[in-house]
Amino acid sequence: MLQLADMNLWSGRTDTEDGKAGERWHQRITPLQLDSEPGLAILGFVSDEGVRRNKGRIGAAKGPRILRLAMANLPATFDAPLYDAGNVKVEKEDLESGQSLLGARVSELLNGGHFPLVLGGGHEIAYGSFQGIARWMRELHREKTLGVINFDAHLDLRIPAPKGSSGTPFYQIAEQCEINGRPFNYLCVGAADNANTPALYNRADELGVKVIRDRDITSWQLESVKEQIREFIDGVDFVYLTVDLDVFPAAVMPAVSAPAGRGLSLELFEPLLDTVLDSNKVCLADMAEFNPYFDIEDHAARTAARIGFQIANGATANR
Repeated sequence: MLQLADMNLWSGRTDTEDGKAGERWHQRITPLQLDSEPGLAILGFVSDEGVRRNKGRIGAAKGPRILRLAMANLPATFDAPLYDAGNVKVEKEDLESGQSLLGARVSELLNGGHFPLVLGGGHEIAYGSFQGIARWMRELHREKTLGVINFDAHLDLRIPAPKGSSGTPFYQIAEQCEINGRPFNYLCVGAADNANTPALYNRADELGVKVIRDRDITSWQLESVKEQIREFIDGVDFVYLTVDLDVFPAAVMPAVSAPAGRGLSLELFEPLLDTVLDSNKVCLADMAEFNPYFDIEDHAARTAARIGFQIANGATANR
């Protein structure tokens, strides 16, 4: 179901003495309207049904609310309009309808010229987000190609058994690409060998997935990793960016279903994220798996908000 924006979540510090340069997100954001000029649209996906099916730690359905609270005090450093587009809520166990509705909403936002920043929710969000951008491309950019970049400790290429989950979205995307005669361009950055079975790596090979393992992302390899990302982006027209917060070390991001044993440090992640955003090809982004039940004094929420801040600034730089 669709939920209207709860603007009460957007409150915080106000520095009136600093004028516009002292404004924060809560002072700029407004509810999205049908006639809103193009801007950054924040959309929540209230779901952890996919996590439950994947036998994970539930709680990510509370993510969109807490992330909004954490983002409210971010400094307003871009000029593009900022909107709250409300939520898509998965009702009971009907994940499939929720993903379909998310796809429809994302497509509407893209058609309106907005940049959707979708807040999860489990990583089942990815299949819904993909449905939206795929529909938009079919309607307006049929000849263009899409690349999916996933920062994640997991490949998420499990086979639905029998239904999809937070562990299956990119396999489901691959299936849809095959059905529709479209190329499956998928890059996973930060995959952990201790979090993916040989069967998953074999499936990645069969599907032509490009994988950059966490162990291969170090300070002295950073430029090489950036170049691999650029090479992938050069081969597509549009990019769908998805960040599974379990790509970070458990000490930094404990508030996820499956905390990482090693993970990708923020010092390495942020320049890689900038590499993606600097391409000017990203037209949709989401953040997945934030589970506030396992946060410690909102530390992880602040980290997630920082990532959202970086995405928002990069996405609006040329709008």
